[in-house]
Amino acid sequence: MKIKEITDFLETIAPLEYQERYDNAGLIVGNNNNEFKGAVICLDSTEEVVDEAIELGYNLIIAHHPVIFQGIKKLTGKTYIGRTVLKAIKNDIAIYAIHTNLDNAFLNGVSTKIASKLGFQNLEILDPKPEFVAKGKYVGTGVIATLDEEMEEMDFLQHLKTRLNLKCVKYTSLRDKPVKKVAICGGACSFLLRKAKQVGADVFVTADFKYHEYFDAEKDIIIADIGHYESEIYTIELIFDILKNNFSNFAAQLTKIITNPVKYL
Repeated sequence: MKIKEITDFLETIAPLEYQERYDNAGLIVGNNNNEFKGAVICLDSTEEVVDEAIELGYNLIIAHHPVIFQGIKKLTGKTYIGRTVLKAIKNDIAIYAIHTNLDNAFLNGVSTKIASKLGFQNLEILDPKPEFVAKGKYVGTGVIATLDEEMEEMDFLQHLKTRLNLKCVKYTSLRDKPVKKVAICGGACSFLLRKAKQVGADVFVTADFKYHEYFDAEKDIIIADIGHYESEIYTIELIFDILKNNFSNFAAQLTKIITNPVKYL
């Protein structure tokens, strides 16, 4: 089996046309016509993850985040990006990124995975992409979950922390109202706060709010910032399950490397 068969299948789940204009999803390093030996699935492509693939004898890394996001002019090994790419090339390891195209794939997407970890099933798209919705496709950023039973606000935040195995949750002022509708968006989605308010969400679960952006909650909604890595780490389970369920004898491993650059004391 060629690497191309794996990446082509992933693109039936999350077509590259679903990605945002600023993104760089797809094959980033390597030759997808090489015979597939095995894949390491990760959130971030780093030198340590390449080492992991080398040790396993695998020749494909499937990452959520593109290791090359913006244009680079030099590959000298002076940055982690350059060192990672050079080591992958030297060892004939392909690197493939499935990023905002997977974020926007509602039926098998990143935010849907978070909702499932929280035990929520009644889902809708938070921010649908009109150009795809017009074609009858379920494409868009984030999800809205309507809970079967209301939860007290602190109970919800504790549920969030427990089910997602979080070290902490940053949140805005409580409203003394039960939680019934929740907006969820993996990654940096502060730009969807207004949309979360418009749909009547009681809580917006996402990551990477800046200090002054928290004030925009205005007690209309509770912002629950769980961290970027933490909001997307279950994406690797999602990718692994998609591939394991569709390829027999599929050699793959979830990375054992914690690539989160943020540490907690």
